[in-house]
Amino acid sequence: MPELPVAFEIGTFVVLGIILLFDLLLVVKRPHEPSMKEAGLWVAFYVGLALVFAALMFVFTGQEYGSQFVAGWITEYSLSIDNLFVFIIIMARFSVPRKYQQEVLMVGIIIALILRGIFIALGAAVIENFSWIFYIFGAFLLYTAYKQATDSGEDEEHAGDNKLISKLKSVLPMSESYDGNKIRTVVDGKKVFTPMLIVFVTIGLTDLLFAVDSIPAIFGLTQSAFIVFTANIFALMGLRQLYFLLGGLMTRLIYLKHALSVILAFIGVKLVLHAMHVNELPFINGGEHIEWAPEIPTFVSLAVILATIVIAVIASLVRSRVTDNAAARADAAGEVADDPAVDEELDRAADDAGTKGRGRH
Repeated sequence: MPELPVAFEIGTFVVLGIILLFDLLLVVKRPHEPSMKEAGLWVAFYVGLALVFAALMFVFTGQEYGSQFVAGWITEYSLSIDNLFVFIIIMARFSVPRKYQQEVLMVGIIIALILRGIFIALGAAVIENFSWIFYIFGAFLLYTAYKQATDSGEDEEHAGDNKLISKLKSVLPMSESYDGNKIRTVVDGKKVFTPMLIVFVTIGLTDLLFAVDSIPAIFGLTQSAFIVFTANIFALMGLRQLYFLLGGLMTRLIYLKHALSVILAFIGVKLVLHAMHVNELPFINGGEHIEWAPEIPTFVSLAVILATIVIAVIASLVRSRVTDNAAARADAAGEVADDPAVDEELDRAADDAGTKGRGRH
C-alpha cells in the first residue's frame, strides 16, 4: 500500500485550515439565520469539496486509501446528521435566538475538532503499540449499536439536564436572558454570565460523547490517522448549514438510528475479526494469529455503509409520506363530521325518508 505524500498531507491541512477560518470569521462578522438557498449552497459546496478530496486521494494514493476515506467520511457524516437532532433539542431547551445559533454551532464544531484530534492521536498511538485494542473497540461498537437500536430517545430529549450544568447554574451568577452572543454581561452594575455559557458547555459535553462513539467506528475502517482526521473534518464542515437546511426533516428520518446501529454493528464485527486476524493475546489461540478470521475488504465496507444509509433514508421518507397521508385523511374526515352543512343535509334527508315512509302507509 503506498504511503501518503507528506506534501499532500501538509497542503490538505493548510487549505482546510484556511476554509475553516473563513467560515468562522463569516459567522462572527455576520451573525444571521441563513436562508434555505444559502444553506443549500454551502452544504453542496462542502460535500463537493469532500468528493474532490476523495478523487485526489484516489489519484495520489490509490484505490485502497481513497476507498477508506470515502467509507470513513460517509460513516462520520451519517453520525453527524444523527447528532444534529441533539443540537436541535439543546437549542430549543435553552431558547437560543435563531440569529445566534450559527455561532453556537460553529463553537461546537471547533470543540469537536479539538476533542477528536486528541482522541485520534491517542487512538493511533494505542493501535500502533497494542493490536488487542481492536477487541475493545469492536466490543464497544457492538454495545453502542445495541444501545442505538434500543434507544427510545428519552436521553436526547433531556440533553443539557446533567449535574455539571445544574452545578454551574447554581454557582455562577447568571442573567435571565441573552445579551446577543455575549458570554458575560452587566446587570444592575454587576458582571454576570449569560445563558450562552451554559449552551457552550452543553454543546462541548455533547461533542465529547459523540467523539467517544465515532472515533472507534472510523478506526474500524482505516488505521491512517490522517484519513481519520480529514474524514472527521469533512463530516463536520457544513454541519452548521445542514442544521438549518434539514430543520423539520430531521424528525422524518425515523430509521436513521437503526441504519447507524447496523453500520456500527458491522464495523464492530469487522474490528473483532481484524483483532483475531492479528491476535497476539496469549490466552487466545496461544498468542498466535487466527488465520481463518477473514479481513473484510474496504470496498465491501463501503458498499454496506452506502446501501444501509440509502435504504434507511428511502424507508423513512416512504413511512413519513404514508403517515402524513393518513393524518390528512383523518383530518378531512373530522372536518366533514363537524361540518354543520353536512349535519343539516343529513337531517333533511332523514326527514324526507320519514315523510315518504308515512306516505306509503
